[in-house]
Amino acid sequence: MDIPERGLLQLQHLVLDFNGTMARDGSLLPGVEERLNTLAEKLVIHVLTADTFGTGEKACRNIKGYVHVLKPGKGGSQKLKFIEKLGPQNTAAVGNGTNDTLMLKNAALGIVVLGPEGASVQALLAADVVVTDICQGLDLLLHPKRLIATLRL
Repeated sequence: MDIPERGLLQLQHLVLDFNGTMARDGSLLPGVEERLNTLAEKLVIHVLTADTFGTGEKACRNIKGYVHVLKPGKGGSQKLKFIEKLGPQNTAAVGNGTNDTLMLKNAALGIVVLGPEGASVQALLAADVVVTDICQGLDLLLHPKRLIATLRL
């Protein structure tokens, strides 16, 4: 998508934090699976999780994408390395926590979710867009004119 006076955004990957972003207390939030499966027709979906509740892979089993369980400790640097391998210039990142800050800041598009678990101030400041619900954030990608209206200068 071409964002006036900002440039061309050519996304290939969508990287999402699991808990606090697309799930609450280890359970996927309503509407997420359907939206991600629709987006999977255009983007490669990656879910990153420390798997705090041990439910990440099971909760995402019907999502057309990949679940990556992080190693214990330093989740923020692991998430950054992950998007660096994908190519940050072609990656959208969605998160809510302090450990999402680096990936939100370095991705071509960072969306922070100020949802039921809140969002860290660091994540808010690192993102390009703030939404109050994960489905709103995914809808920005499903309906690009909404995103263009938000980001154009």
